[in-house]
Amino acid sequence: MPDQQPSIVAHRLTRHFGRQAAVKDLSFEIRKGEIVGFLGPNGAGKSTTLRIMTGVLPATSGHLSICGLSVPRHPDEVRRRIGYMPENNPLPEDMRVIEYLRFRARIKDIPWRLRKSRVNHALEVCELHRKARRKIIGTLSKGFRQRVGIADAILSAPEITILDEPTIGLDPHQVIAIRQLLANLRGETTVIFSSHILSEVEVSCDRVLILNQGNLVAQGTADELRREFLPGLRYRLLASGNKEAVRKALASLGSSWQFTLEPGPAPRQFSISLRNLNDGASAPDILRQLVRGGTFEVHAFKKDEPSLEDIFLTATKRSWDLSASASTASLSSQTVS
Repeated sequence: MPDQQPSIVAHRLTRHFGRQAAVKDLSFEIRKGEIVGFLGPNGAGKSTTLRIMTGVLPATSGHLSICGLSVPRHPDEVRRRIGYMPENNPLPEDMRVIEYLRFRARIKDIPWRLRKSRVNHALEVCELHRKARRKIIGTLSKGFRQRVGIADAILSAPEITILDEPTIGLDPHQVIAIRQLLANLRGETTVIFSSHILSEVEVSCDRVLILNQGNLVAQGTADELRREFLPGLRYRLLASGNKEAVRKALASLGSSWQFTLEPGPAPRQFSISLRNLNDGASAPDILRQLVRGGTFEVHAFKKDEPSLEDIFLTATKRSWDLSASASTASLSSQTVS
């Protein structure tokens, strides 16, 4: 279990660009040692929030503390506690990996007696310590360039590591390698990991924060968010029988069940999605009720848990719907006035 002391505390964090609010009243805590996924559609305010955390951008209002230190009051001390890899990951093309990391160690004021061990540790964690260490950065693949960026971020053994889109542009093999790299960081540092690859976030992260239109619309573990946004039991079936008999059997499950019926891969087969709003029935009970009478044959039956992608789409859609409703109500009020 991670230490319960927060690494990051944000309270009503807001950032305006002119009249446009990129971040609106964000409040959240991130505990020491957590790996947290930072999610949102394009323009949601993720990168702006990450830049506020690192001190690159000041907040317009609100409070943000890193490791107990106020970011605006102690910007230099906060920066020393954070490792940051920005989304575009700018790297010099003509330096060798080992040369670049040694250079960065000097820039970060890592004590001379620690530089060699810190560089070697970063190389090893990011699996750059064999062939890649002496390669020229400009000759590296996108995946290895991302590893170099992460090695730079963890070079000073920061208490918090912020990775903005570390898997962007990577092929599936490279994404898996970054997933393993994140696993290597567990326990060494608190990690905030922004990504559009939701399956990777679900596998790698302890919790997720979801932003939309500058607002925090959801936060919690994947299981907590499933219960909040997509409650109920879900099953997927492959079955065969007369279509009306199949519908009748599904309707007999009761009013707490919702179902969709689609054509299956063979004649008289159907792909069925079932959802129980009450979380009440067990799989054996459902099967017994469906096959009773012999007019309904089940070929495949499995529990169908919503993915993080399903949660993400539901949470962001709900926030858009609430925003649209609020705008309509405001417009109606102005019209009446």
